[in-house]
Amino acid sequence: MAKSNKNIYLDYAASVDANPSSVHTLGIKAKKELENARRDVANILSARHQEIIFTSGGTESNNLAIQGVVFVKAFPLSLNEREAFTKPHIITTNIEHPSVLETFRILKKRGLAQISIVPVEKNGIVDPKKIKKEIKKNTILVSVMYANNEIGTIQPIKEIAKEIRHYNKNNRQGLLKNRSCLFHTDAVQAVNYLDLNVEKLGVDLLSLSGTKIEGAGRVGILYKRKSVSLSSIFGGGDQEMGLRPGTENLAEIVKFSEALKLIQKNKEKENKRLTKLRDYFIKKLSNFDIIVNGDLKERLPNNINVTFLKIPSDLLVVELSAKGIMASSKSACKSSQKGGSYVIEAINPSLNKEIGGVRFSLGKSTTKADIDYTIKALSQILQKLNKWYK
Repeated sequence: MAKSNKNIYLDYAASVDANPSSVHTLGIKAKKELENARRDVANILSARHQEIIFTSGGTESNNLAIQGVVFVKAFPLSLNEREAFTKPHIITTNIEHPSVLETFRILKKRGLAQISIVPVEKNGIVDPKKIKKEIKKNTILVSVMYANNEIGTIQPIKEIAKEIRHYNKNNRQGLLKNRSCLFHTDAVQAVNYLDLNVEKLGVDLLSLSGTKIEGAGRVGILYKRKSVSLSSIFGGGDQEMGLRPGTENLAEIVKFSEALKLIQKNKEKENKRLTKLRDYFIKKLSNFDIIVNGDLKERLPNNINVTFLKIPSDLLVVELSAKGIMASSKSACKSSQKGGSYVIEAINPSLNKEIGGVRFSLGKSTTKADIDYTIKALSQILQKLNKWYK
């Protein structure tokens, strides 16, 4: 019988669109699109396509990386391993995104892991030697973000990876040889600006999110080195190598991969433009009574985070908004909670918690005129507020 050119879709119980897990013609076509997107992402990260897992976003990717490692290694199979390898130990820093810090705290509260939270230096950057100092026989994971979402500081990921490799080589012998300490980085904020080559970075796990990429879909990815064992944190189907059950959001995944490819073409040129604007903005802001939060050199090209001494950051954000300028005072994930930013408090503990910092993050549409307008608006706002906050 000749093949019909007609398509009658009678698989709505599987999905209103073609399901990549279905074996009919449209399902196979969807599966091909999914795998093409996976290969595109893998190429950008210098990874294998089977090392890319699609998720709902950065928060899920971080949870899958951290909990997935702990669930695999929290319960050794043999009696000998139990004796040699007690409750797993995991390490992070005190300025991580809430999806990392809160996950660490939950695992500790539930008795599934011991945790160490390493404080960053005053410039918002962690010392790799201090990370290494915290590693012990039962340490299974270090998680340090590539770039901070509030103050934009870039962490020395390659150096941290080197310290972990050195520890694994010299201290993991016998029963512990196959239980190397793994390294995860939350690269959500770094995606537009920094090198994502996982081999050069030396990471075992890396998280990304489409929400930080213009034109990308609302999905995330977790890069998982082939040799790394993870446990699924959800029950369900065997999609995404059995690690992320649920029908893949194909349309958003394709948008994500296309947007990620586009970034690579324009990254160098855009970084130079944003760095110039950022430095111009900081120079103009220096005319006010401020503190620049985070290292001036090792920071994202689009990030400016400053504390206006004596003026509460939340109030400044509201005043700026009234003039049509959108800024923020802390992570959007913590915006509903009272008090200042825990990141600002970490690098400047003597500062009044209510003062905090204001983050201005630049983007593709930001111009010098936008910055000049913002400086003028700030002058007017501060002139008014300084009458009450002396």
